[in-house]
Order: sequence, then structure tokens, then C-alpha cells
Amino acid sequence: MGMTGAAVQLAISLFVPVGLAWYGRKKGWLSWKALGIGALMFLMFSQVLEKALHIAVLEPGRPALKGTDNVWLFVLYAALAAGVFEEIGRYVGFRWLLKQNRAYGDGLSFGLGHGGVEAVLLGVFGAVNTIVLLILIRTGAFDKTIAPSLPAGQAELIKEQVLHTPLAMYVLGGIERLFALAVHVALSLLVLLGVRQRQFRYVLYAILLHAAMDVLPALYQAKAVTNIWMIEGGLLIWAVAAVSFIRRVKPAFAQGGEER
Repeated sequence: MGMTGAAVQLAISLFVPVGLAWYGRKKGWLSWKALGIGALMFLMFSQVLEKALHIAVLEPGRPALKGTDNVWLFVLYAALAAGVFEEIGRYVGFRWLLKQNRAYGDGLSFGLGHGGVEAVLLGVFGAVNTIVLLILIRTGAFDKTIAPSLPAGQAELIKEQVLHTPLAMYVLGGIERLFALAVHVALSLLVLLGVRQRQFRYVLYAILLHAAMDVLPALYQAKAVTNIWMIEGGLLIWAVAAVSFIRRVKPAFAQGGEER
């Protein structure tokens, strides 16, 4: 079941963003430049700058700040770090790199690039890693080549997780990427609206909304909340709200003749 589940997660995480890009190109709103800048800003601000800060302030290998085991301080940091870095990244992209690409379709494209590359990094690469581990474990290569280099007990823990994770958890992992993608598109449009209207407060709104969304996942990471269905239910609510915002905000981009 692990192989099937990982394949499903991979398919959802890869083909839905690709399918949305194809749909956007067919409908005429896709901007390859905005999509590329969205992906670049995610990689630079989330995967480089934010990760560098994590190395400086987080305890290696566990969800806690250096010098304290206070769960709420960790949750506050984790939520705000993601919000600040990713939303400032969107602002930088729209403010300085996309001066000629600020229409509604550009916001959709930027969010698709931002959320799409995240889906690939988390959903696709995670699924590929699982598939490789399953092959190594089933052929015996894991015990011969990888297990001897791991700390005592860690090899068995990895094998237990890979071999006994239910199919539903893999599918849920792929669906979670879709929830996140919807939110990334909505927040991209919110930040772009702020850039168009020269209102930085929209960026602050995006930071706060992003941080609020990340509270439950951070609590789950810290094991303060252990019910995965509560986490996914919360993310579903955010995704539904995001899709509603994406639809409702479109008229605001028609003002000034900048919409395409």
C-alpha cells in the first residue's frame, strides 16, 4: 500500500499544478514570467533565507527554540517566520521584479509558481523518497547500506514509518498540497492588490493570515495537537476561504484597465 500511496501523492502534487498551468495558458491568463518569479521567490525566501534563520534559532532535530522548550514560543516563531518570509518574498517579486506584470492573471500565475514549487518539493520529492526507501527495504539494500550509518533505533523507526503508513495518509499529503496551493494563490493576489494600490498594509494582512493558518500545523509539529484530521479540517477551511477570495477579488483588478 505504501508504494501505491506514494504514487498517488506524487501524482496529485505534480499533475494538479501542471494541469492548472495548462488550463491558465489555454484561458489566456497564465504569465510564465510571473509563474517563474513566484517559484524563485519561494525558493529564495522560504528555502534559503527562512531555513538559514531556522538553523540559527531552532534546536537541531526537534521542534523547539534554542534555550527554551516552551511550545507556544515555538508555535509563534514557526507561524510568523513562514508568514514574514513568504509574504515579503511576494512583495519583493511584485514590487521590483514584475513591474509590468500586475494584472489578475499575473497574481494567479505567481501564486501557482509559488505553491507549485512547494508542492513539488514537499509532495513530489517526499513521495519519491518514500518509493526509493520502499525499494531499498524490500530488496534488503537498506539494512546493508543505510542502516549501519544511522544512530541506534533510527533505522527501525524509518522502516516502521515507511512500511506501515496508511494509504489515506499519503493521499492526504497530496490533498494538503492542493489546500496550500489555493492559499498561496489567494495571498499572492492580496499582496499584489497592495502593490497596485500602494498600500503596504495588505502585505501585513497577508503575513497575519499566513501566520494564523500555520498555527495548527505548528502545534501538530510540536505534538501539542495529535489529531491529524483536525489539522487537515482546519486547512480545508482555509482553502475554501482562499478559493472564495480568489473569485471575489477579481473585479478589483479591473480598475485602471490593468486586468488581463
